Amino acid sequence: ERWGSFGANTFLLLKPGTDKSVLESKFPAFIETRNGQERIKSQMFFTFLLEPLKDVYLRSTRGGFESGSIRNVYIFSIVALFILLIACINFINLTTARSTERAKEVGIRKVAGAGGAQLIRQFTSESVLICLVAFILSLGFAYLFLPFFNHMAGKSISPGIFSNLNVISLLLGTSIGVGLVAGIYPAMILSGFRPVMVLKGRFIGGTRGIILRKGLVVTQFVISITLIIGTLIVYRQTQYMRSRDLGFDKEQMLIVDTKNDPAKFAFKQALADLSSIQSTSLASSIPGGDNSGAYSEIQNKQGDFQIANLDAYFVDYDYIPQYNMTLVAGRAFSKDFGTDTTQAMVINETAVKLFGYASPEEAVGRKFKQWGRQGEIIGVVKDFHFTSLQQKIKPLTMRIEPGRFDMISAKVSEAGLPQTIASVEDLWKKIIPNRPFSYYFLNEFFDRQYRSEERFGKLFFNFAILAIFISCLGLLGLASYSTLQRTREVGIRKIVGASVFTIVRLLSLDFIKLVFISIFIAGPLAWYGMNKWLLAFEYRMTIGWSVFVLAGLMALFIAVITVSVQAILAARANPIRSLRTE
Repeated sequence: ERWGSFGANTFLLLKPGTDKSVLESKFPAFIETRNGQERIKSQMFFTFLLEPLKDVYLRSTRGGFESGSIRNVYIFSIVALFILLIACINFINLTTARSTERAKEVGIRKVAGAGGAQLIRQFTSESVLICLVAFILSLGFAYLFLPFFNHMAGKSISPGIFSNLNVISLLLGTSIGVGLVAGIYPAMILSGFRPVMVLKGRFIGGTRGIILRKGLVVTQFVISITLIIGTLIVYRQTQYMRSRDLGFDKEQMLIVDTKNDPAKFAFKQALADLSSIQSTSLASSIPGGDNSGAYSEIQNKQGDFQIANLDAYFVDYDYIPQYNMTLVAGRAFSKDFGTDTTQAMVINETAVKLFGYASPEEAVGRKFKQWGRQGEIIGVVKDFHFTSLQQKIKPLTMRIEPGRFDMISAKVSEAGLPQTIASVEDLWKKIIPNRPFSYYFLNEFFDRQYRSEERFGKLFFNFAILAIFISCLGLLGLASYSTLQRTREVGIRKIVGASVFTIVRLLSLDFIKLVFISIFIAGPLAWYGMNKWLLAFEYRMTIGWSVFVLAGLMALFIAVITVSVQAILAARANPIRSLRTE
């Protein structure tokens, strides 16, 4: 009977072979037949859109359902690819850096008749074999750590995923692909050695190889520093949301859903008589919970009735003072005014702006029509966050409508909380015995909106640690090899009087320069990417320079420690032994 009401979610099972777009094209005429005159009268126009059920969890923007985030899936997929890339870079760097150790093997094989293509296949096969062994080990580790991951991510991925042939095939294909990508370049380098030169011992590594290795190290640390910056920004955004003034008091607020039971008024009165209950109120909604939409006509600044579909709270006399909301104009609902139950409305500051008023005071006294009720605006409440901080505060109306009261809010004393809850439950069983008793605290309920970001931050942090760890393994390997190549130089410098500090600085400086370059490249990339991520939040932090400085210092500190360990060992070695070895 009311085609302009959208209070229910509607599911359609389409006949096999139905074209979604063809069906959607028929909706405008369908709506016009059922709702044409009402739409013209109300000046509210809408259409129906179909959404596949499989898209509801990750891709829906409708709300009202438990949902995940396809954006986070994409982000973590990209991070996973970056970590694989870092690992590939390590393999390429270390294989090409130590290529001189296999130069004679290549020379002998070529003299014995092996062709370049055969050698490429051999070295690439070695790389793929290493990845296949790693793949088998990774399955075992993933199975062992799955419960920990589920706890950290707040998900419930079943171990049965490891018996899914499609998943295993995808992972196997990925491991082979990684082996080919990581192994093809070192294989081409090794197979390109000239046998006459390497067998005479005249093999000299090219400068192009050194430049490539430095470039790959920079790439590694760009990725790692970007992840560190991302982790810091996610953490700060979560803290920003937690510390933001919500515009109402949510502490020690016990919430009980009466399901609109007729005994709700008696239950509220009984609660008020408990010594540990400071105040109580009844309403249709609580901040952070679901609320109704109401077809409304409100006088705008020009005096015309402006039509809008507004969010609506239906509250009792005690709701506004109990939640410590601030009135910026007019007054709250009062029992001293008998018409407040039918002819009074309170709106928020955003609604004031919607109807064109320059100040809240101008809106007080203006007329409204809403769901068969008529009256005037008696007050304006300061904007408060009645939805997630990811959403902008919307226009809100508040009226007294006892038939729509569901939620009881009770402000409880902190002392003796278990006894208070037990007393509340006893009252419930006496007054509303036909319904199960359930409750929650508003601060915990409202904080659920931050959990997704907290989990995201934890996962991001762990991936950043993993990326840094893998990068440092590669850096340590290169530092170790570089130090080995300069063993004779270090020995001579020590004999002529160089200090340990001088030698450590000499061996570390080239690598530290690469980290500095990485910091300057990672900064703009991270700023751009995290700004995109922050756009999903209507209320967000400003990215300051301190985030980049802190991330850079962290990366620099880790790199210095990694390289210095190897450099100190070389600097403290006996120079006579190193020269004798040479």
